[in-house]
Amino acid sequence: MARYKDAVCRLCRREGLKLYLKGERCYTDKCAVTKRAYAPGQHGNNKRKLSNYGMQLREKQKAKRFYGVLETQFRKYFEMADKQPGITGDNLLRLLETRLDNVVYRLGFATSRPEARQLVVHGHFTVNGGKVDIPSYLVSVGDVIAVKDKSKASPKFKELVEAAKATTPQWVSADAEKLEGKIVSLPTREDIDLPIAENLIVELYSR
Repeated sequence: MARYKDAVCRLCRREGLKLYLKGERCYTDKCAVTKRAYAPGQHGNNKRKLSNYGMQLREKQKAKRFYGVLETQFRKYFEMADKQPGITGDNLLRLLETRLDNVVYRLGFATSRPEARQLVVHGHFTVNGGKVDIPSYLVSVGDVIAVKDKSKASPKFKELVEAAKATTPQWVSADAEKLEGKIVSLPTREDIDLPIAENLIVELYSR
């Protein structure tokens, strides 16, 4: 299973904003974007005006990095979104939002999407009572995502119960005591709070 293995803080610096890939560290003064608010590399301080293609590319890269998806899989999501009725850009973000790792993060059971991905891969979650360890698993309305009974006693999830202050989006409901959540509805564009111009991604793939 392919995944990005280099320093994730470089990704935030490259996009010029916090992608919240390091959990609580991103909210402190140790955040790389706070300390060095310019792109990595020896020419990182050089300001260049982006072409239309450059802006489209940056939006695609930003979306990929927010959700932890590599190029081949991201293109597959776009192709799926393009075949669905409705607005392609909205469909694309909806598919990305309904990935299991993102849902675990949205429910407040992880402090970042990379951490949520790791917890899913390690088999800590069930969907409708069955173990699912595939981060890209797409959930549906009515699905119940829960921490496995054996995992509920771990210090990690006990801390989450005590510090569960995250506000969950309207399309999911979470029960911090039971460590489970439910998909109430599919997310709309208004439910997705990420600064992504999905229309530029559609333009890029439509070239």
